Amino acid sequence: MLIGILGGGQLGRMLALAGYPLGMRFRFLDQASNAPAADVGELVVGQFTDRDALDRFAAGLDFVTYEFENVPVETVEYLEGKLRVAPPVAALRTGQDRSAEKAMFTRLGIPVPEYSIVREHADLTIAAEHVGLPCVMKTLRLGYDGKGQAVVKHSAGDTSPRHISARLDGAWITFDRVPVIVEKLVPFSREISIISCRGTDGDIVYYPLAQNVHRAGILRLSTSPAPDPHGALAAQAQAAAKKILEHLNYVGVLAIEFFLQTGPGGAKTLLANEIAPRVHNSGHWSIEGSICGQFENHLRAVTGLPLGSTESPGPVGGQCAMVNLIGGTPTADELLAIPGVSLHLYGKKPRLGRKIGHVTVRAPNVVQLQERLNIVTALVDAHAQG
Repeated sequence: MLIGILGGGQLGRMLALAGYPLGMRFRFLDQASNAPAADVGELVVGQFTDRDALDRFAAGLDFVTYEFENVPVETVEYLEGKLRVAPPVAALRTGQDRSAEKAMFTRLGIPVPEYSIVREHADLTIAAEHVGLPCVMKTLRLGYDGKGQAVVKHSAGDTSPRHISARLDGAWITFDRVPVIVEKLVPFSREISIISCRGTDGDIVYYPLAQNVHRAGILRLSTSPAPDPHGALAAQAQAAAKKILEHLNYVGVLAIEFFLQTGPGGAKTLLANEIAPRVHNSGHWSIEGSICGQFENHLRAVTGLPLGSTESPGPVGGQCAMVNLIGGTPTADELLAIPGVSLHLYGKKPRLGRKIGHVTVRAPNVVQLQERLNIVTALVDAHAQG
């Protein structure tokens, strides 16, 4: 079975590594000749809009999937005319446009922060007044790892309308005056994500919730399962995921990121932030932390195989965490000497702010996980760049 993957980054690389034990082979399409996935499969180098490159890529494939959500919709539509592609193009289209994404959440009754769409400069101040300050301005399209967004808030001692308008204008100008979404900057206690997977037969599996820590807009740490004593958060997240998966007639892995907001009386509500129609960084822990990790389950779903168990392969109560390696890394000797640690390097040259690998840390309980994490994060932070 020959699987085509649009994109040759680390996610494509890890998909291939998960698929080889199942007898799958892989071909990638990427614009870079040194893409990380080139080490683990055939690489077609070309633009995603180049029909000749697409035809060479598609020849002889059994299925196609993608490893990042900024693949042009037109590319997927063209390939859908030749062979089966999953996840569906509707998910890609929705995930690429924050206005469509928010509209979907609202239509499905999934709570979101207060927001307003701005397509013209004259609507900027009106939008900010509607959601209130502080707010966050995000481009409707593109933007990841903290790019394409800016926080706008009052400055100490100056809350005048003129000053606020100037701050809004300054943020908008940095985005080249493209359409944006202005969103209420909600006070939240934690960032939570759920990884789910839906098969061609409609069967759905859910991974335990992950709690995520970002710095400078880049995910640094995910721990799973996230603290959820009564399972109420998992129930909210799974209900939202089910609605979205079925609404989009989705096949494959889908990630949803949430803000956890605590309301009056201590009521806890998950506010949807965004979806990622692909395997996701906050699910990397599942490679070692689940019987069937997100990469294998994505391939099972895309090719019509039964989905695998998302349960921990270890004892009940087992804990897992993922630490991203940003810009640099300790030596393998240092990391692998720590009990419960697994190392994944992506074959990427170190560079400021670049994800070049990740470390998985496993332990039988929360206390031991934190002890091991303290050692790992101290080493990783000493070598991080960005």
